[in-house]
Amino acid sequence: MRDVLVFMLVLGSLPMIVMRPWFGIIMWCWLSYMNPHRLAWGFAFDFPFAQVVALTTMASIVLSREKKYIEFTPLVGLWVVWVLWMNVTTYFALDDTWAKNYDRMIKTMLFGFLTVLLMNDEKRVRALVWVTVISLGFFGVKGGIFSILSGGNYLVWGPPGSFIEGNNELGLALVMTIPMMYYLFQTEKHVWVRRGALIMMASSMLAALTTHSRGAFIAMAAMVVFLWAKSRKKMVTAVILLAALPAILWFMPEHWIERMESIQNYKQDESAMGRINAWMFAWNLALDHPMVGGGFDTFTPRLFMVYAPDPTDFHDAHSIYFEVLAEHGFVGLGIFLALGGLALIAAGHNARVCRKVPELAWMSDLNKLIQVSLVGYAVGGA
Repeated sequence: MRDVLVFMLVLGSLPMIVMRPWFGIIMWCWLSYMNPHRLAWGFAFDFPFAQVVALTTMASIVLSREKKYIEFTPLVGLWVVWVLWMNVTTYFALDDTWAKNYDRMIKTMLFGFLTVLLMNDEKRVRALVWVTVISLGFFGVKGGIFSILSGGNYLVWGPPGSFIEGNNELGLALVMTIPMMYYLFQTEKHVWVRRGALIMMASSMLAALTTHSRGAFIAMAAMVVFLWAKSRKKMVTAVILLAALPAILWFMPEHWIERMESIQNYKQDESAMGRINAWMFAWNLALDHPMVGGGFDTFTPRLFMVYAPDPTDFHDAHSIYFEVLAEHGFVGLGIFLALGGLALIAAGHNARVCRKVPELAWMSDLNKLIQVSLVGYAVGGA
């Protein structure tokens, strides 16, 4: 039944995408973030829905008479440089297993550019925020209910076979989406919609903590401080946070507290030491290939034998910075850090400029909360 429902929803969206190309972005984001086909267990599980939507969207863009352009800002220019550099490092890749991750990167970057191209007014941007919040908030609400029923004793996971399947990935995704939920709470006029956004925020906070991801916990702490600083309603925000966080922390079981406290005693934690071993692997590999790194999917047992302090302790980096360093070299890491910093600056600039124009107040609020999401990504991704 789930398979048929997903298939009919996607199939039914195609005529709408043909008439309105921007609706293809909405559908692609829904499929990519929520992964509804991964929640089915029949023919839909591996069906290339996103590819069908992507091809329809690109055909619709070509046929559409709507005026389309991308303003070539410094941020967009650096983004182009970043994509080009990842192509360079792929050419010099040390391993031949890079194809899957390279394919994902190209598709993601392409639709990133198409999003900038098409989502160019308030209606479309709000629709994009809504589909992001609903897609990831689904797992926040589902995970929050599961946490309450299980007493927080079991890990919350994402949909199988997706980018957010792992507890760390899901935790970070939820942390980054919470500011968007708060944006809807701030700006929606209908009281029940605002209450729903508030419930979704609380559930997602609980679900993110119940992933038992220490990265998500630290990211949430940093983000809460930044969220309060950027909020228009600081007193309301403070009351919400002061009421929610202690209640959530009181609810968590003892073994969760012990896991979070292990951050201070990382030398006694096998998982933490395994990650540090992977970070040293990334550093050593980058020293040997400082310009281009090792290309996508560098973290392999074969290369660990060459560059890791402990070759037998094979781990993923669980760090966006060390992963970029290993895969794209010091040059790539520099571009990546500059891109994140420039995104923060651009969001802050947009928020200040739009605040002075009453009809653009919504954009000012959104840019402030995009900054909060970026802070969550920067901290949690570490």
